[in-house]
Amino acid sequence: MRRFMTIFVAAAAVSCTTLQHETPYGGGTLHTLTVHAVYPDEYSEYRREGVEVRIEEVNNGNGYRCLTDADGVAVCRLSEGIYRISLSDQVDARIFNGTTEGVRLISDMECRVALASSQAGSIVFREIYCGGCSKAPEEGGYQFDKYVILHNNSDEVQYLDGLCFGCADPYNSSANNNVWTSTDPTTGTTVFPEFVPVIQCVWQFGGSGTSFPLAPGEDAVLVVCGAIDHASQYPQSVNLNRDGYFVCYNNTYFTNTSYHPVPGDRISADRFLDVVIKTGVANAYPFSINSPAAVIFRAEGMTMSQFVADPDNLMAKPGSSLDTVVKVPVEWVVDAVEVFNGSSSSNLKRLQPQLDAGYVTLSATYRGHTLHRRLDEAASTEAGYDIYVDTNNSSNDFYERDTQSLHE
Repeated sequence: MRRFMTIFVAAAAVSCTTLQHETPYGGGTLHTLTVHAVYPDEYSEYRREGVEVRIEEVNNGNGYRCLTDADGVAVCRLSEGIYRISLSDQVDARIFNGTTEGVRLISDMECRVALASSQAGSIVFREIYCGGCSKAPEEGGYQFDKYVILHNNSDEVQYLDGLCFGCADPYNSSANNNVWTSTDPTTGTTVFPEFVPVIQCVWQFGGSGTSFPLAPGEDAVLVVCGAIDHASQYPQSVNLNRDGYFVCYNNTYFTNTSYHPVPGDRISADRFLDVVIKTGVANAYPFSINSPAAVIFRAEGMTMSQFVADPDNLMAKPGSSLDTVVKVPVEWVVDAVEVFNGSSSSNLKRLQPQLDAGYVTLSATYRGHTLHRRLDEAASTEAGYDIYVDTNNSSNDFYERDTQSLHE
């Protein structure tokens, strides 16, 4: 468990706030960092006291938390360093998130963090298992058993038909993301494109529109690779050959049978996801073992096939002669989760703050660990079925657990 230490810092005007430090405080020369939460113009009256500001020192992972005053301003005293700043706020059903990367604190400075407005999703990622497990009692690690679980977090029946699944570029959080982001020279805020650059492939659930209903509180398991019983050979793995499971499987586009063996006998062919478009050259779908940025989305006003048929909706990745991305509009995204590599100190955000203002860290691979959304116990009790926390900020919404939920 992380240790917290409270440090009192000066706030604007006559108020004061507290700074909670998640690791022992390091000392050194201190500078004042003033953070302004900038709400969209139409929600400017939502500025308020007590909104948490999270500040992370990029190079060593030290974390700090402080609270805004009534003007939406938080003032902190920190040592020199490079910081990542994020804010999350929720008023009724409206969610506000903002992130600023690479804030270099070398003297007293002010930082304005623009908050984007969004709403909680209907279908959400409940779990992401990507990191593999031990081959015990054999030696080595095993990674061909990846899956995600989707969950209907609403109070109405949702349909998986036509829902798309993919990953944002770059594949790994420690890769260079400068081709997609820039820094606003006035505010210092990280500027993201108006689309999610979905790389390598767009997968889509089939059906006629109402073929695959998901009742309130119900789950759907999507096998990313290996819809077979892995646990029969590796006890720390999982059995992914189950009735009702879906699978990313297409042996025309992805021929690597280590990642994509023929699905087991309990996986029906109508639950093989369709490949809407393949834009890369990989022979196995590259779902990162340590830090995917997973996205589900749904085309609006057209089919996904119609969308990708327009060359204006595709784009060669800058600096690459092999990779093309699909420019998925941000407003089409149903849910998205940013995963950071716990073994790296150079993680960079790939997802826009209105999609995921934070991240969840996978500490290590080949341990059978999984990333799981937190249960909203009060809402679940009231509803009579499981409802999970959804603030569009994975730092709040997710945690790392020691075993896969599908492990028996």
